Amino acid sequence: MMKMLHDKGLRSEHAYMAGFASIGLSVLSWMGSMKVEPHGVDRADRWGLFVGEWAPTFFAIGVALKLEEDRD
Repeated sequence: MMKMLHDKGLRSEHAYMAGFASIGLSVLSWMGSMKVEPHGVDRADRWGLFVGEWAPTFFAIGVALKLEEDRD
């Protein structure tokens, strides 16, 4: 799968950037939902955690792509 992604032009830097962006998006979604959600802090925390869980996946994909890049 990583070879396919690598062949399609996805690089480790792209996955790392997506990981850092998801961390920032997690904070922004938490802060935004704190103001908007009528159900209070619990629901806002869930939004922030949901988006925050993407970061490790993006970083793991970045590491796998880096290994693929080093093979070439």
